[in-house]
Amino acid sequence: MTDDSLLLQGCADFAAGRLIRAEAAFRTLATLRPKDSSALSNLGGVLNAEHRHDEAEAVCRRALALTPDSWTAWANLGTALHGRQQRPEAVAAYAEALRRNPDSVNVLTNLGVALAELGQLKPALEAHNAAVALAPGDPEVHCNRALALLTAGDLAGGFAENEWRWKAPFMLPHGLPGPEWPGGDVAGRRVLLHAEGGFGDTLQFVRYAPMLARRGAEVVLRVQKPLVRLLRRLEGLASVIAEEDALPPYDWRCPLLSLPHRFGTTLETVPADVPYLFADRTRAESWRQRLAGQGRLVGLVWAGASRPGMPVAHAMDARRSLPLGAFAPLARVPGVRLVSLQAGAAGQQPFLSEMKMINPMGTCADFDDTAAVVANLDLVISVDTAVAHLAGGMGKPVWLLSRHDACWRWLHGRRDSPWYPGMRLYTQPAPGAWGPVLAELERDLRAWTGQAEPEVSRASPGVPACRCGFRS
Repeated sequence: MTDDSLLLQGCADFAAGRLIRAEAAFRTLATLRPKDSSALSNLGGVLNAEHRHDEAEAVCRRALALTPDSWTAWANLGTALHGRQQRPEAVAAYAEALRRNPDSVNVLTNLGVALAELGQLKPALEAHNAAVALAPGDPEVHCNRALALLTAGDLAGGFAENEWRWKAPFMLPHGLPGPEWPGGDVAGRRVLLHAEGGFGDTLQFVRYAPMLARRGAEVVLRVQKPLVRLLRRLEGLASVIAEEDALPPYDWRCPLLSLPHRFGTTLETVPADVPYLFADRTRAESWRQRLAGQGRLVGLVWAGASRPGMPVAHAMDARRSLPLGAFAPLARVPGVRLVSLQAGAAGQQPFLSEMKMINPMGTCADFDDTAAVVANLDLVISVDTAVAHLAGGMGKPVWLLSRHDACWRWLHGRRDSPWYPGMRLYTQPAPGAWGPVLAELERDLRAWTGQAEPEVSRASPGVPACRCGFRS
């Protein structure tokens, strides 16, 4: 095979997602043409697609040593640095790529994402707007702009833009038949609302289901099975079914994350009446009796689902999760008894006994069981996981630990959340910087228990009265 044939074959394999073959072709080409920077740059692109960002950075720097003006090498270097969470350096590399090719849609949208993660929302939106202007039909470009708009607090614009997600290749098709509800009159019509995303997304946006029922719709809610029992206590719904259940007939369907757009939600009109999630009264009472006399009960979640088979999600989880031992100082606060709300393998740790934590999770088969425990807690401290949404939707005070590149739903630069009135946000001051967050958390917990005076500028939230969060 000639050198040119290798190049064409590698590019074709890369475009088709045959990454192993593409990598082999470009490595061979780089050996045959040691002075050809394009072979190295293309190899860097493949390595980035394989999430091997360390190797990609080294290869791209070799390419730039040969051809400093290669915009593709600069672009691929930016992606490698971005993948390694070196965002300022990634922004600089993307800027070098754009200086040589200002009309690259991919570089513009990647630059916008990196800038937004750094909290530089104005230049991020400028980059996204430029990308959309160059590629108005590209759904991924629109979705990236949507996240920046939402993070900036433009909920109306962001949720409207997020409707492009179903055309993007990263979204799995829901496979549900029938027309989507366009908004407007639903009186007397049956509407199937269906979950998308994770448990937290469902728990956050299911608040719109009773609102739709109050408009006269017969609402059927289709959600993940571990949420079915809990959500059957939502107000006004006709039925709640699991995703694996047979579909009933319906007039319209609507994904849950489209409801804020259909309802015209803005920052000022976020439906934040809590509680809207309720524990089973009998199970909650059983836990009340078991937990009586244990002091002030603080639920704790320290890790999310790791999802090792999904590289992007796995990397995100590594940024949001902590080892249980990092919370050991909280267990020493007088008057506090920690209660584990941690599901999965992360919940099986020796520190549980060393920290004298109550661990009810072995008896919790689903979120309904967890809600019965949460109903009896005074406070929930959690990393960014579904339990934070559960507790927030039940009207419980929640202190949420957020990574530096915070999820769009927590907005930028806020300590509170318009979605959950009882929530306080503790955001890393820099990537990976949990130390200051944990120190502040301990100070606030001591102030909350009366062991220390709260800082004047940051009063500690109280526990709302009569917000037990259970319903039979």
